[in-house]
Amino acid sequence: FKAVNERKLKQYIKSSHEELEKIFRVGKNVLLEGTQGTFLSLHHGSYPYVTSRDTTVAGCLAEAGIGINRVRKIILVTRTYPIRVQNPIDGNSGPFINKEIEWSEIAKRSGIELKELKNKERTSTTDRERRVAEFSWYELRKSCELNTPTDIALTFADYIHISNRNARRYDQLTPATTQFIEEIERCSGIPASLISTRFAFRSIIDRRNWV
Repeated sequence: FKAVNERKLKQYIKSSHEELEKIFRVGKNVLLEGTQGTFLSLHHGSYPYVTSRDTTVAGCLAEAGIGINRVRKIILVTRTYPIRVQNPIDGNSGPFINKEIEWSEIAKRSGIELKELKNKERTSTTDRERRVAEFSWYELRKSCELNTPTDIALTFADYIHISNRNARRYDQLTPATTQFIEEIERCSGIPASLISTRFAFRSIIDRRNWV
């Protein structure tokens, strides 16, 4: 079975560098998506509560074999409330920079039912509940310094208020939400170009002005 399986997969196993060069030569675009957050970086995270690799833009480009001068846009994704995985038994999955809070507090602030939050905020592989904390302006600034983004994508705007789920334009967000976004832009010096208003593929307010 193993030999048959390998023969079927052989056509898909190639040099990533060679395939990328073919794409670049004909002027096509490449979207590279990083994995895990900046502060899980082996080199720049809160050691020892980190992963086994560098999760910054530079690390992702190096692993993919893409030269830095080929990069046109860097989108930094940040949540309205940072998360970490649930603490293991007799252990710790890592500290937050800011105060850790309960999901019941997010439910109170946003108007989203606690049951919905707890069902949604579980890890995809191990199905463990996530922990949550207040937004960290320090981590935002450091993430921008390490990744040099051109744009910011803010996710979970509905965690500020559930009514943001109905927003299709920026001016339909609550005043507290737009104030928060403007503070993010002032703190980072980067435009918040994409705003996610609910946990759905198309629920994005697109403010990009790319040429």
